[in-house]
Amino acid sequence: MNFPYAPFHLTCQAKIPPCGEEPDFRDLMKQPLIQFENVYKRFGANQVLNGANLKIFQGEITTIIGKSGTGKSVLLKHIIGLLKPDSGRILFQGRSLSEMKRAEIDSLKAKLSYMFQDTALFDSMSVYENIALPLREATSLPKAEIKARVWDKMKLFDLEGIDEKYPSQLSGGMKKRVALARALVTEPKIVLFDEPTTGLDPIRKSAVHSMISDYQRRLGFTGVVISHDIPDIFYISQRVAMLDEGLIRFEGTPEEIRQTSDEVVQQFIQGLETPHDALTGLATQSQGERKFQEEMARLESQQITFSVISFTVQNLDEVNEKLGHVTGQTVVKNLASRVTQQLEITDTCSRYGMNKIMVVQHNAKMDKARKFCIKLARELRVSDFIEGEGQNGLNLWITAGFAEAREGSPLKEVLADAESTDSTYFEFRIE
Repeated sequence: MNFPYAPFHLTCQAKIPPCGEEPDFRDLMKQPLIQFENVYKRFGANQVLNGANLKIFQGEITTIIGKSGTGKSVLLKHIIGLLKPDSGRILFQGRSLSEMKRAEIDSLKAKLSYMFQDTALFDSMSVYENIALPLREATSLPKAEIKARVWDKMKLFDLEGIDEKYPSQLSGGMKKRVALARALVTEPKIVLFDEPTTGLDPIRKSAVHSMISDYQRRLGFTGVVISHDIPDIFYISQRVAMLDEGLIRFEGTPEEIRQTSDEVVQQFIQGLETPHDALTGLATQSQGERKFQEEMARLESQQITFSVISFTVQNLDEVNEKLGHVTGQTVVKNLASRVTQQLEITDTCSRYGMNKIMVVQHNAKMDKARKFCIKLARELRVSDFIEGEGQNGLNLWITAGFAEAREGSPLKEVLADAESTDSTYFEFRIE
């Protein structure tokens, strides 16, 4: 279906499902990369860790949450070797660190990198010198190789042209990018992030999360993040652990922590969760899920039909690479704004991931959902998403899948239905 008066085209597409279910990564890898076993740590009269048990799996991002002052940074310092437990064990690939020889410990430390909460850039050093520092201190690489690696990371993080600037001349978001480039310049296998978004505004905070997720997928490192950014941090994490009173009270997937019946965990999450998604102003994912449950209850008791629409920015990685992660998150924010303008008062729109927005349409069959998407598509312009020179040569690929809910169907199933070959799936190619 073409609309000649709009700079986009809309097509129906069958989305090809994966061949079979992907096996759970932890089933293939029974042994954690890093494991805390009954770890205790005291500072004077303060018992910080009180028998902590934690598993961190290779190739995943694990986020540690918990109240301020509960010892989250202490956990990281045990991993990097700045602290040793009073009792208990820390294992790396099944071997206790306390039993490793000095050469093995040094080899392990060479695989680790740490991004500090305040970036910890040296004010007396240029951007280039800050990024090069770990290579100069920890390796015997020749100057030419160090220069090549630093330039490679500066290009990767869109830092070209500022190599001679000093930290005092940079914005907060740019300092974070420099710190991340420095953390990754040694090509570590494990990267520890201590509250990496502290002090940033919502769009730059979301951009840092996007960067961590993006580069973790590209480079394959294992990430451990300390964060209070709930629910935003759940979008990029494969596992979440909550530290409470010196113990890991909860450990599991973001979906599992949102659904846990543990009242202490739920109170903590709800206490930190903002009334609206900080980036988009939409309802949060958990609020969207509650709205779905309310509509399902109406469907089952009163037979009031409702539909779910899932909007996804499919080429967000391309936007990030060409224009930067701040622009990428601006696209998501602006998509949310455009979708919101089409809503009826009884509809709910929520952010459902780094690149996904979900609409729950009250009293709506499939045809109403289809019309919603077509009306939106008629009005979309690249200028609605990206301003200035960024519009040149960039096409946005946004998809919309929708499904009518069936009685008793969980949200996960309805969303899968919306994005499957069994339902209509639209592409918004905005040129």
